Amino acid sequence: MNWLIHFHLFAAIAWIGGSIFMFVLGVTLLDKAKQKSVYPHIGPIFGYFELVSLAVLLGSGLVMIYNNKLLELLLSGDNSVVVELLAKKLILVAALIVMTVIHLFIAFRTNKRENSYGEFLLTWFFFIYLFHKSFCSTLCNYDSFNAILK
Repeated sequence: MNWLIHFHLFAAIAWIGGSIFMFVLGVTLLDKAKQKSVYPHIGPIFGYFELVSLAVLLGSGLVMIYNNKLLELLLSGDNSVVVELLAKKLILVAALIVMTVIHLFIAFRTNKRENSYGEFLLTWFFFIYLFHKSFCSTLCNYDSFNAILK
């Protein structure tokens, strides 16, 4: 089972790394002519890459939840810190999935359309906010989490 967590983390790193790359690309390519020449080629490739990474994340996450009987633990009414953190993480993951699906739908439909810089920044600030909340909810209670596991 140890290989599955590494597979899950690799998919998360690939997804987040690709997102950061697209953000840096969007911030640095201010010239509209360059954006028009780059985005129609890179955007769809990243979109499919993002879908594959998300599918791997969901698949490996569901397998880990099933194998470790975490769904039963979530539904048991246990109020421990670990169960609360897992519930928060799953809620944030669901929100991220919904936002990713909405983003991909809009991105594929508007691939040839010129987007404003404000639209770009608003989208990424929202993504960064969700990303930050996801990690903070897990890492802020990291000591409590480790104490429970020991």
